Amino acid sequence: MITRFAPSPTGPLHLGHAYAALVAHDMARAAGGRFFLRIEDIDRERSKPQWEAQLFDDLRWLGLSWDGPVLRQSERLPAYRETLEKLWQNGLLYSCTCTRRDIEQAASAPQEGAPLGPDGIVYPGTCRDKGAPRPGQPLPNTALRLRMDLAATDTRFEETGPAHRGGHEITPDQMIREVGDVVLARREMGTSYHLAVVLDDAHQGVTHVTRGEDLFEATCIHVTLQNLLGLPVPSYHHHDLIRDAAGKRLAKRDDARALSKYRAEGATPADIRRLIGL
Repeated sequence: MITRFAPSPTGPLHLGHAYAALVAHDMARAAGGRFFLRIEDIDRERSKPQWEAQLFDDLRWLGLSWDGPVLRQSERLPAYRETLEKLWQNGLLYSCTCTRRDIEQAASAPQEGAPLGPDGIVYPGTCRDKGAPRPGQPLPNTALRLRMDLAATDTRFEETGPAHRGGHEITPDQMIREVGDVVLARREMGTSYHLAVVLDDAHQGVTHVTRGEDLFEATCIHVTLQNLLGLPVPSYHHHDLIRDAAGKRLAKRDDARALSKYRAEGATPADIRRLIGL
């Protein structure tokens, strides 16, 4: 078994991060497998060295160790671009210049409102024809969307998490109607979460993806990309989320639940495990 924890260095780690890291670490160690650490720092504007240093410190304090070198997405940009180039030349991507407001206006129907999928509003296809690649045209410096009508196949994956345990299947028609043409590269990043996470999991040989329940709906996108690119499909384990007293999922702005604050108040790693139910 190979698992990974992949935080973004854009703020302090909180109790939710501790839960995700410990679940991935403990599953791998219990199976005699390997546990990798990946830094998801493709958002160069928000990623900061001080937050990366802090997360290393917090994870070591929790008693976690990882195998092999740390993988940073910022060092993987050539691999992402190579894949985008192939998809572009094969006519599976198109250039999109729509703003968020453009998409909302184009997708909204007066009575029904904009249809929502795992990646937000299902893209209405405004740029699909006008942004299509021409033979020999270089990869443009715009957002790049996947032609889901050409990419989708019957998709299946195994889920071991508590809420969705079992096998799941998604048809091409569902992907087209309910997911739509997702963004595989953002102009300012040169990639997207969806593309990067799929390529990185394959690169690290991850066999079991553990992550929060909030990402379950995005799994159909990732398995579609794995099938399209000829990559292995790992097992998925979407775990519960740590929430505040009002039932709201923790975010990095919830500094009151930052691990550094608990540490400063004298908490131990065992205290953290008790707080999050591990």
